[in-house]
Amino acid sequence: MSGTKSCKVAVLATDGFELAELIEPVKALRAAGATVKVVSPHGGEIQGMNHHQKGEKIAVDLELSRADPKDFDALVLPGGVVNPDELRTDHHAISFVKDFADANKPIAAICHGPWTLIEAGAVRGKMMTSWPSLQTDLRNAGAIWVDQEVVIDGQLVTSRKPGDLYAFNHEFLKLLMGIGQASSLRAS
Repeated sequence: MSGTKSCKVAVLATDGFELAELIEPVKALRAAGATVKVVSPHGGEIQGMNHHQKGEKIAVDLELSRADPKDFDALVLPGGVVNPDELRTDHHAISFVKDFADANKPIAAICHGPWTLIEAGAVRGKMMTSWPSLQTDLRNAGAIWVDQEVVIDGQLVTSRKPGDLYAFNHEFLKLLMGIGQASSLRAS
């Protein structure tokens, strides 16, 4: 993939997602020319959170039951505690994530988002970061956990928290655009 103009990105989320961890990557991806769809197990709207307080709701573009991973080039997994905890118990969500991992498509996961990757069997041998409380879960699943702003391991980009969003968005866009075009990035 040489750029983001024709890139189609799925953002998999449900109620309880961390608002900034969905809104900021979507904004950065769209600004770079990507087509972005918010995919969720249910239609309508999903409830965002600002840490422990309810934030705004976001419209769902595509219900998970109608989403085909083959229609997308990349995947974003926002955090928040409730969102990935719900997704990791949904066999359709796990299958969706596993399809991206098995196809070696770019995946970006932030904060608690890597919980879903654990359930999809997609972390073994990967160097990753996350919200600190996930480090034992990730290590137990075979990942190499480090405490860094952003970690890139092949097609996987991970970050710890909303404060890391600039680096997270920048590195994911760089991965999508290709190293040769990194100087033309328009990250948020």
